[in-house]
Amino acid sequence: MEIKPEIAERIFALEEKFKNSGQDLASYLDGLLYDRYLTYWDYLSIDTLLSLQKTLTHFPDEKIFISYHQISELYFKLIIHEQQQIIDAKNPDVDFLIEKYNRLNRYFRILTDSFDVMIKGMDKEQFLKFRMSLLPASGFQSAQFRMIEMYATPLENLVSFEIRDQFSERNNLEDLYENIYWKKGGIDLKTGEKTLTLKQFEKRYTARFLRIATTYKGETLFHKYRDLPDSIKNNKLLKEALRNFDVNVNINWPLMHMGAAYRYLNKDDKSIAATGGTNWKEFLPPGFQRNSFFPYLWKKEELDNWGKEWVNHMFNTEKKNY
Repeated sequence: MEIKPEIAERIFALEEKFKNSGQDLASYLDGLLYDRYLTYWDYLSIDTLLSLQKTLTHFPDEKIFISYHQISELYFKLIIHEQQQIIDAKNPDVDFLIEKYNRLNRYFRILTDSFDVMIKGMDKEQFLKFRMSLLPASGFQSAQFRMIEMYATPLENLVSFEIRDQFSERNNLEDLYENIYWKKGGIDLKTGEKTLTLKQFEKRYTARFLRIATTYKGETLFHKYRDLPDSIKNNKLLKEALRNFDVNVNINWPLMHMGAAYRYLNKDDKSIAATGGTNWKEFLPPGFQRNSFFPYLWKKEELDNWGKEWVNHMFNTEKKNY
């Protein structure tokens, strides 16, 4: 049988490729010969994926709760993937950076827009019952979201707002980490002690978080933008993309969680503790935390009123809207 020239050309190219890598082309051709055809369900591990929604109760809406959080974690993985590409890029041009930040904003916009699945998509009475089987697990324990924050900005920008002015990049990482804002959300409402939720989280991830903080010290998105040449740094589209990322992560995303917490955990003007006993009214409102990944991109007045308008609107609106 005559081999077509275009096929022969590819065979010669493959032979050269594998010769340069010290591999034998014939072995790879045998592998292709014996390999079975790829299917969609095998490539995406569909059967495994669809087996992961394991409920703990008989309440149907628990499956919604599990599925949405798993989807969120997959998006967090994509967000970290893009952040690392920005961090690893050497001398990136403005088009590369704008495209990467547009992707980051797209992922968070999808997450935020889809949060109605949590706010309106579950039966309240079912949620208040099945949540008790989840203790002490909590969305507070999303390590990937904490990593997103740590890849984005130095730890001194994540210290609790009321003491943030007492810290700077000169402090050691352990002190900065010990005073990071989200730990405040893991304090028991009655005793003032660390909840089991926070203790578990610290035991599981503290060493990993500190390794990330050490590895990326001076290399976060905050630093990468700050150290760009002025010709790139002053690009209006790039600055807008960074500001949007700041708002999407530090205002829009926590406020959607506030909407869900207000719907499910506010009863007769009293707050029910979130899963794991986390203090959601102290932990979630952006106006309390005033976290910004890129504070140098905002005016003081903007930072002083960080998310305030949205929070005021939420608490002054009838509960039925949430």
